[in-house]
Amino acid sequence: MIAIKAPEKMPLEARTLPSIFLAGSIEMGAAEEWQVKATKYFEKDKVLVMNPRRDSWDSSWKQTIRNPKFKEQVTWELDMIDHASVVFIYLDPNTKSPISLLELGLVAERDTAVVCCPDGFWRKGNIEIVCERENIPLFDDFDYALAFARKKLLSL
Repeated sequence: MIAIKAPEKMPLEARTLPSIFLAGSIEMGAAEEWQVKATKYFEKDKVLVMNPRRDSWDSSWKQTIRNPKFKEQVTWELDMIDHASVVFIYLDPNTKSPISLLELGLVAERDTAVVCCPDGFWRKGNIEIVCERENIPLFDDFDYALAFARKKLLSL
């Protein structure tokens, strides 16, 4: 496994590997650091794991296109979503995750999404309807969702 975090460049040797983008809840402090568990899950596989949780994130950054650090982060995420063979979206019930909802909208019509939305997520009904309509695999359980994503990723 090769794992990268925002804003790291994708290593040349990783460009042809099956890849998974870890979309979903971050909301610094509100969401558990589920990306650590997800990355570890793939450690024995020949895949690229792309994690948007940036170690050097500064919540004081102004969220505007004119802020180079913020623009770098968002552009990195969009580029990695476009590259990903699988986009794994985890919606933590302790968060609102507006950007994760936007990411689901971006990939809903591609055949790349796997969604985990446990009971208690504030817009679970909307997620269920979008996933049903677009035939996106939807799970309540994180471990089952991750296992499905791995199976999908390794079948490519």
